[in-house]
Amino acid sequence: MINIVIAEDHNSLIDGIDLFFSFEKDVKIIGSVNDGKALLALLAQKNRHVHIVIVDIRMPILDGIEATKQITEKYPHIKVIAFTMFRKRELYNKMIAAGAKGYLLKNTKLPVLLQAIRAVHDGKTYYDSDLPIEDDCSTAGIKKEDKLTKKQNQIVELIGKSLNNKEIGEKLFISEHTVATHRRNIIEKLGLKGRDALLKYALSRGYDFD
Repeated sequence: MINIVIAEDHNSLIDGIDLFFSFEKDVKIIGSVNDGKALLALLAQKNRHVHIVIVDIRMPILDGIEATKQITEKYPHIKVIAFTMFRKRELYNKMIAAGAKGYLLKNTKLPVLLQAIRAVHDGKTYYDSDLPIEDDCSTAGIKKEDKLTKKQNQIVELIGKSLNNKEIGEKLFISEHTVATHRRNIIEKLGLKGRDALLKYALSRGYDFD
């Protein structure tokens, strides 16, 4: 069971998520709060039982960025997913730097939120495909004339769906080692820099995910 806490100042949104998740057997909301300070107080009591925190960025008393920093430092076993209306690169970068493992916009359909929760719980990262393209080193150096092979494009698409090398290999009927080699070649060809640069690039491509 994936135990979830929601920090959101709109109770109607909390109620909607709670209702949707009530039909799922592997996820459960065990607490909800309306501000960052209340979130930290709740986690001080329940942190051993919490796996995922869904947090808005704009909240009263203590915002989601600062709350995420404190959660990451105090409770490293808890994974944070930002669920917000903000598309600004600055806020996105601050949330990722604070330790968030996922970033979704509030116009995201709830099945996608559920998919993100399961992916993050499994140790992956999950970023909204509708996020703006980064201007920093994650996409710097990409040239329009750079062309990927058909196989490399398939791998980029699957990376954007948060699949790991083994899962990609199974999808494309190639070995995990071959996938790793393709990833290195893609990164080199596109001139990508940074730990999550390839994932961010995959999301910026705007694939129509299932």
